[in-house]
Amino acid sequence: MALLGASALAGGGVNALAGGGSLLTFPALLAVGVPALPANVTNTVALSPGYISGTAAQRYDLQGQKRRAMVVALPALLGGIAGGALLLVTGEKLFSSLVPWLILAAAVLIGADPWMKRWVKDRVAAHGDQPTTGHLVATGIAAFVGSVYGGFFGAGLGIILLALYSLVVPDNLIRINALKQLTSAVANLAAAVFLFFSGHVEWVVVPVMAVGAMVGAWVAGRWVRGVDPQVLRGAVVVISVCVAIAYFMR
Repeated sequence: MALLGASALAGGGVNALAGGGSLLTFPALLAVGVPALPANVTNTVALSPGYISGTAAQRYDLQGQKRRAMVVALPALLGGIAGGALLLVTGEKLFSSLVPWLILAAAVLIGADPWMKRWVKDRVAAHGDQPTTGHLVATGIAAFVGSVYGGFFGAGLGIILLALYSLVVPDNLIRINALKQLTSAVANLAAAVFLFFSGHVEWVVVPVMAVGAMVGAWVAGRWVRGVDPQVLRGAVVVISVCVAIAYFMR
């Protein structure tokens, strides 16, 4: 319980800062003996309050983005459900074989975050400052695509959404980051509700992880402008690579 609570605390903070908190909490669940598919389902359910907390902490950066928020809400909800359904269809055996590859791919995404944010800044600087109908439609499509991945696995979802939104949202990085956080929250919550009755949730650990994720996300979200996540991001990448190697060697 101590390990899972600590991993959720750090994971909620990472999700609020850049995404990828599942790369801490998912391996922690594996470490205490939870099989891969139930670990992923439990992780989704347990971290959903942290996404909500992180979004609330960044709500001021969502001001003036009501149209965008409305546009991404339904695609994020449907994408999260679709990703959750895809996870259940995949099954334990196939998902377990995909785990190390998913972890490595997510670690690459998290490690590339500084370069991705510089690229995002260059991209948004090239946009006009007025959203068009085309921008809004493309934003909805981007929300759905990213949310399907989020419902299936989730680690690195924030980086994927940042990359997609940078192509279609004419705004600055802080406001795009807030929109990303909202999308992640809706997708994760939709997947969590869908998976709630799947029979794969390890309920005994959910309260500890949920509280840890909420506290971590709130603290990080409140200080998102002043926190340098480089050290934490590096630790996440190192841990993830070690977990993937250990999984390959099983």
